[in-house]
Amino acid sequence: MRHMKHMKRRTQILTATALTGAFLTGSVTLADARGWWSPGPKTVRVMLPEGQTNPSIANGVALGGEVAVYQSSGLGPTALNPSAPEGTPERFTDPALTEGATGVTITEAQALVVLRNIKTNLEAAGLTPADVITMKAYLSNPPGTEIADYAGWNRAYRQYFANIDLKSHEVVPVPMGTSPAKAPLLANDARPARVSLEVASLPVPGWLVEVEVTARYKKR
Repeated sequence: MRHMKHMKRRTQILTATALTGAFLTGSVTLADARGWWSPGPKTVRVMLPEGQTNPSIANGVALGGEVAVYQSSGLGPTALNPSAPEGTPERFTDPALTEGATGVTITEAQALVVLRNIKTNLEAAGLTPADVITMKAYLSNPPGTEIADYAGWNRAYRQYFANIDLKSHEVVPVPMGTSPAKAPLLANDARPARVSLEVASLPVPGWLVEVEVTARYKKR
């Protein structure tokens, strides 16, 4: 669980940087907790933790009344591992995504598939992961464990989100499983306001991860 930090009033502008394999995020205004104010009609304001150049998530997001948004349904992993029995968590992984990596957990492997599905879903709506402003992740504990695998989920999340340093604009290497960190699957500086929580079960037998997102359309 992350802890909210008390922040000094400040406003920053985050300018999109073109990177190989990266999506352009457009310009958003970054605000703090103490100096929060209502955004303009077409403005998206993102509140980030103070003093961090590579935070995982935003503390909150404010949308102007004229900002067009897209809400996805909850998306789970696709059954892409035919060598695993039907209905097992292993069935809902893609071995190609984790090829060469060691120590990848089953939740992490499923989350990689889910986040790729989110990317595909957004692209069908004319959006990209760079446009995501909020995210809800529902996790079920893997068989034989007592709690959900938040660490595995967070590693997978960094493969698609919050992996560009906001100060240097450089891509930050990300670990997969216990393998050494390397370039993420998708370079993306978006940091949505996010919640991750454990649930008793998910709608498809074998699912351990389900994610829904809200994304904003850029100004026209």
